[in-house]
Amino acid sequence: MQKKSLPTENNDALECAVAAIAAAMADPSRVKMLCALMDGRAWTATELSAAADVAPSTASGHLARLVEGKLIVCLSQGRHRYYRLAGHDVAELVEQIMGLSWNRIMPPETTAPKTMREARTCYDHLAGTIAVQIYDFMLAENWLEPDGSALTVLGREQFLKLGIALNTHSRRKACCACLDWSERRFHMGGEAGAALLIFLETKGWIQRVAGYREVVVTPVGKSAIHQHFSR
Repeated sequence: MQKKSLPTENNDALECAVAAIAAAMADPSRVKMLCALMDGRAWTATELSAAADVAPSTASGHLARLVEGKLIVCLSQGRHRYYRLAGHDVAELVEQIMGLSWNRIMPPETTAPKTMREARTCYDHLAGTIAVQIYDFMLAENWLEPDGSALTVLGREQFLKLGIALNTHSRRKACCACLDWSERRFHMGGEAGAALLIFLETKGWIQRVAGYREVVVTPVGKSAIHQHFSR
């Protein structure tokens, strides 16, 4: 049976939408801002101008382009204005592009601090060496589909057994494989990745460093993660 093609106007709309997103990201300073916002917090224009190493007046223009491209949103609170990523889908897009970009160049010696490489947040899920090890364990134990796109029945059972709450009515991806920019391997994102981060933090196995993406694995956490997520 011959597949029906999309109406020309739909094709045009899609092409324009893709081009608009690409144009909004097509500047190193704007990319730096998006990467800074990957810690999941809302930032002021002043903070983002410092992160991108540009003048406040220049930052204002970049932020306007990102808002126009629907990659970030502006929140007003009293006299202050804050910017944050527009949603989980944008965070996943930035993470995937970061991973794809690393694959296009010769692997450099990373300048990331050892603590950042070990554990950090990636928007609302865990990244770094620890996260990659957990992902590898889940794959080996058949908790995840081979491509990391979903939890298996066994995986859902194991999450329930551990007490990791999953939102079955979430509109976002249930699970996805995110390419870790420091390890060049996958860690777990999506709803399952976010639920895992909340679980680890609630148990006191990890602690966030206020104002930074860095995450500290507590002594109790190291023992517990080894117990539950290693073969």
